[in-house]
Order: sequence, then C-alpha cells, then structure tokens
Amino acid sequence: MSPAKSDFAAHDVAGEEPTLYRVRLAPHRSLDERGFRMVMLIVGGVSLVCGTAFLLMGAWPVFGVFGLDVLVLYIAFRMSFRSARAREEITVTPSLIEVRKIDPRGAADEARLNPLWTRLDKEFHEDYGLQRLSLTSRGAPVVVGGFLHTQQREELAQGLDLALAQAKRGVVRSEL
Repeated sequence: MSPAKSDFAAHDVAGEEPTLYRVRLAPHRSLDERGFRMVMLIVGGVSLVCGTAFLLMGAWPVFGVFGLDVLVLYIAFRMSFRSARAREEITVTPSLIEVRKIDPRGAADEARLNPLWTRLDKEFHEDYGLQRLSLTSRGAPVVVGGFLHTQQREELAQGLDLALAQAKRGVVRSEL
C-alpha cells in the first residue's frame, strides 16, 4: 500500500476548495514479474527432474501430479497478480469526501459523502489491532483500506481522522 501521497491543505487552483487529504491505495505484492518467472522456473525444473525420476521408476502417474502442482501454483500466482490491480482513491475537501474503488477488472465504484455528516468507524481486535475501517454517513458505511495490513490501516485512519477534524472545524480562506 503505502499511501501514495498525502496532501494536507494543498490548494489545487486559486479560488477552489483546498484538498485536505488525498491518498491512493494499492495492495502490496512482494513478488514482481521477474521474481515470478524465477520461482516458476525453479519449481518447474525441480518438478520435471523429480517427475522424470518417478517416470523412469515406472510410477508414471506421479509425473502428471508433479505437472499438476506446477499448474496450480501458476494459476494461484496469476490470480494474486490480478487482484493486485485493485485500487482505492480517497480525497477529502471541506465539503466532500470522495471514495473511488477500482476493482481488478477496472470497474470503478464511487461514493460521495459530506464530511460534516461522516464519521470514521474503526473495528479493533484485541490481539490483531485495527481490522476494519469505514466511513459512515447517514447509516451507510463505505469500507476503505480492506486489503491493507493493520499498520497501514492505522496510518490511513490517522490521516482520515485529521482530515475529517479539519473539515468539521472549517477551513479559513484568506482573500488577496
């Protein structure tokens, strides 16, 4: 994840509303494409060598099972890489909270909330920390940061807490 950018009180264009908080969230994957190819080559090579040894001993069904394991591992990694394409973009201004969720297929779902009527709900687990984070307005929760680790979710909660507090206090604008 690592919030891509957090901007507090940044002004976009003169006369427009300041952006109190902006973050773009993405799931973390520790293995990149190059690492994936390396893992698949090693697993495939070991599978081929072991499978060939069993094939030479006459246990030909074992050879197929080794190939099946490699196929299942390949499919699991591909599914993981596909789910990593999900994104969340959260922008808080004094009059609007905009949450945009983009699923792995690229379909976007947007929620627009009034920061004055929105509260940040946090569900804690005694042993594991912050487990769920949602912005709730008029009884309708919008879950944010669902794919983040606990520490990252806590950082997101701090940023949103500060931005909501600032939006509820009001933003002082100076006329030049």
